[in-house]
Amino acid sequence: MKKSRFVLAVIALGTAVAVSGCAGTAPADEKTDAAAPVTLKVAAVTSPMTDVVEAAGEAIKDGYEVELVEVGDYITSNTILNAGDVYANFSQHIPYMETFNAGNDGDLVGVQPVYNFVIAFYSKTLDDIADLPEGATVAIPDDPSNTGRALKLLAAHDVITLAEGVDPYEATVKDVAENPKNVEFLQVPISSLNAAYEEADLVFQWPSHIIALGLTPQEDGLITELDDRFALNIVVKQKDADSAATEALKKAFTSDAVREVIESNGTIETAW
Repeated sequence: MKKSRFVLAVIALGTAVAVSGCAGTAPADEKTDAAAPVTLKVAAVTSPMTDVVEAAGEAIKDGYEVELVEVGDYITSNTILNAGDVYANFSQHIPYMETFNAGNDGDLVGVQPVYNFVIAFYSKTLDDIADLPEGATVAIPDDPSNTGRALKLLAAHDVITLAEGVDPYEATVKDVAENPKNVEFLQVPISSLNAAYEEADLVFQWPSHIIALGLTPQEDGLITELDDRFALNIVVKQKDADSAATEALKKAFTSDAVREVIESNGTIETAW
């Protein structure tokens, strides 16, 4: 990653503020004569998110550097950001972030959509959703935003019917009004859905995870959806939303270097 230099203003006694080794929420809008660049730690879970973060690090403007912090799951990505251990994360769409905020007294905010992705249901045994058997096991995510998305997609293809008046984006399995094939829902974290693919009749999964099984939504998805509401965003704490460092991140994440990474991946597309 390119490392560049940023000048921070000195405080009254002329003491330079060293931010490069700080936790990730460095006071990037201050100025000093210190030579060290501002390090912006950005958490991400898996490729292509991690690839995008690395590309943004190559494109970040002079005075900043990006340090990728790779974590094992989406909850951790938000927990360490909310605690101030990283400056930003690139792991989620806004509905997922809002669910985290509500349940964890979070103050996270999305500042820049970066890419959209096609979501899909997959099956190891079926070639057509119409062949879904009676009593089929359907694996869906256990977090509210992705649960709603999965149920909405099933309803759009007449596998189920949601209760009248229910916002499909906020639907839960309790909102399933009609279930003509008596499917049984298995709710697990996104990171466990690949394992469910081996046993369940139908599995909802993100392309960034299902690719580990050699599958893509375009080639292997039985039913698919692309919804701008679920574009992946750069997320920071509310207090940093309008900072110079965040502006630098936004420019880096919408750079030609990032565009190249996105366009080279057949399962995602730019969202800016």
